[in-house]
Amino acid sequence: MTTRMMGEKVRRVEDDRLVTGNGQYVDDLLPGALEAAVLRSPHAHARIVDIDVDPVLDIDGVVAVYTYEDLTGPMAQPLPVLIPHPTLTHGRAQYALAKDEVNHVGEAIAFVVARDRYIAEDAVSRIRVSYEPLPPVVGVEAARAAEHLVHPDVPGNVAARMEQSVGDAGAAIEAAPHRLTLELDIERSASMPLEGRGTVARWDTDARRLQVWSSTQTSTGVRAAVAAKLGLDLAQVDVITPDVGGGFGVKILHPWPEELLVPMAAMALGQPVKFTEDRREHFISSAHERGQHHEVEVGFDDEGRLRGLSVRFWHDHGAYTPYGLIVPIITSTQLLGPYKPHNYRVVFESLYTNTVVVTPYRGAGRPQGVYVMERTMDAIAAHLGKDRAEVRAVNFIQPDEFPYDHGLTFQDGRPLRYDSGDFPASLEKLKKLIGWDDFEAMRDELRARGRRVGIGLACYVEGTGVGPYEGAHIQVETSGKVKVAIGLTSQGQGHHTAFAQVVADELGVPFEDVEVVTGDTRRMPYAVGTFASRAAVMSGSAAALAARKVKAKALRIAAEALEASVDDLELVDGVVRVKGAPDSRMELGTVAVLSNPLRYAFDEASKAATQFSVGNADRPPIAEDDQPGLEGADFYSPQQSTFANGMHAAIVETDPDTAEIRILRYAVVHDCGTLINPMIVEGQIHGGVAQGVGGALYERMAYDSSGQLLNASFMDFLMPFVTEVPESIDIDHLETPSPLNPLGIKGAGEAGVIPCSAVFASAIEDAEGLPITSMPISPSELYHLRLRHKEGRTTS
Repeated sequence: MTTRMMGEKVRRVEDDRLVTGNGQYVDDLLPGALEAAVLRSPHAHARIVDIDVDPVLDIDGVVAVYTYEDLTGPMAQPLPVLIPHPTLTHGRAQYALAKDEVNHVGEAIAFVVARDRYIAEDAVSRIRVSYEPLPPVVGVEAARAAEHLVHPDVPGNVAARMEQSVGDAGAAIEAAPHRLTLELDIERSASMPLEGRGTVARWDTDARRLQVWSSTQTSTGVRAAVAAKLGLDLAQVDVITPDVGGGFGVKILHPWPEELLVPMAAMALGQPVKFTEDRREHFISSAHERGQHHEVEVGFDDEGRLRGLSVRFWHDHGAYTPYGLIVPIITSTQLLGPYKPHNYRVVFESLYTNTVVVTPYRGAGRPQGVYVMERTMDAIAAHLGKDRAEVRAVNFIQPDEFPYDHGLTFQDGRPLRYDSGDFPASLEKLKKLIGWDDFEAMRDELRARGRRVGIGLACYVEGTGVGPYEGAHIQVETSGKVKVAIGLTSQGQGHHTAFAQVVADELGVPFEDVEVVTGDTRRMPYAVGTFASRAAVMSGSAAALAARKVKAKALRIAAEALEASVDDLELVDGVVRVKGAPDSRMELGTVAVLSNPLRYAFDEASKAATQFSVGNADRPPIAEDDQPGLEGADFYSPQQSTFANGMHAAIVETDPDTAEIRILRYAVVHDCGTLINPMIVEGQIHGGVAQGVGGALYERMAYDSSGQLLNASFMDFLMPFVTEVPESIDIDHLETPSPLNPLGIKGAGEAGVIPCSAVFASAIEDAEGLPITSMPISPSELYHLRLRHKEGRTTS
């Protein structure tokens, strides 16, 4: 039997190319193309009185200048609100180029195309814009106060108000033996991929066909948007996603203004055009996330068991709502984690501010929700004087309660129904991994040496594999090589390896013979995108189904050729053979020839096919209900999301003098159902934890009251170096396969980042004995928190 690839730690096939500098990114493409630069607003809120482009027109090398006045048809209309929702009563989207008003620093106003980027940037600096400044609204508190409005037709700056409930939370809290209230904050951050956004376009005038290359997470979405906005048939547009230097959610939005302006200019000018975002542009004109303020009321019994939970929160979505309410809906539902609140009410308002728009950033609302729930669990444990792990355990959904329906609606419009898991088993694994029961002895020993340490843990559940669908196309060539086309893009997740493992097992071919192509609408025109930990569930399932279809066809063709029953055949290592008769066999490449019986022998496989009696006089060469070629496509559309879960724990040390925070140990237990490649999953966890460390301890978007971003460079926006992330992460897996898809998979892409703020808040609070209610918390903030606490004790 062939070696099974599923579950094996196979080295990623894409890595050799990428680490040797042979990757190809958007900015590497079409050298010599015209290059574009964007004039961006210096104001957070202002009316545009006049734009004077005359000083630019005579600059040698400038080819074209566009403002809103140059846009026509659909291009002159606002960009789409991609995901409408009934409660999004006041959704707003920006224009490709600002029309009458700018609503955040960095909003695009003019687009210059020149011989090179240097000339384009010089030209942008010479455009004269007259502004009438308007009062900016910055931050949740200012948005709630509504002394000024971001959009004059949006009362109270409220784009949406949404409420969900199960049971009677108010009555349950009132009747509970114990009650607590908490106020909790998470501030804005951003994903900061190494490669910013980028787009290149080329218009073939003769063929009337547009080719677009974009550093995106959704090539088919960009294709649809470009076709709609530029008045083209979908078949006239190809979007190809080359290597992408990180996405993390910021490249999920489609279209960004530049993804329309670049192809528009390429069509108008008849020359290729390129735009590559610089780092400051990424800070002020891409997307942020995380900013929320929560108010919590909880009632519980003497064991710490939840009786009722009520949460109200305010979500800062920036100046526009291009991605709808996905982030706060996820927060409101995934907040519940692995627990049974019995009675739950959640209300949120999504608010406009004069800041950069919000789209999902790795974790997508879950880090905020997990932070709130886990801080609540820690507060309950502290109130009762109980072990924090024990309080969590008494609230767990039990293994025999799956599927567990929370009675809420998830972000995909489907029920919030968990499909599988074993939370008690995960907790036991985590406690052993981190040494939970031995920590007090460790604390005492280190305290005797003047060191201050704390331990924390956090649990989460992550909805993954959100629909509506993904597809895969598989073709077997006469060489026996297997070509797989997936509509998803890839930003480093290991798709070319993982999907090859799935196809190799399902089809029965050597792993080395499988080649995967992603993110090319010429190869797979129908897809949704790479986000929300959905790739393995969606495209993995689609690839398995397509492989099964191709295998069935191969066995059917081979059965005729070998004059055997399909039931007597097996496909192993790329060879179809009769079970128990090893000499009665044929290569899969030969089957591919027989599936498309041409008159001519082009290669050795074609010659080999002539020995088999297919296509003889009394039987047509192709079955009546079949098509030529050993290939097939299939699509997977889920009933609902599947829910992965996990638990993290950390031991930290805080310096008694400088308040520096050092991570001594970090442990993860993760359950993503059936593992395709444990090494890839562990890599995802490591990367996620690194981002989580940044989000918990360093990274924030520091706006002043005028809406200026004060730290829009890597000199000022703090990111963790390798010295700040854990030297090693102890990881253990639990596999509870999902019953919802053919492979039992649950997603893993965001697992590492989701609980980090909660874990570090818990551990730092344990070390310091101070309540941690706002994240991120830097050493300087911890230092000042100590001072305020000390002053409070002194005055009292």
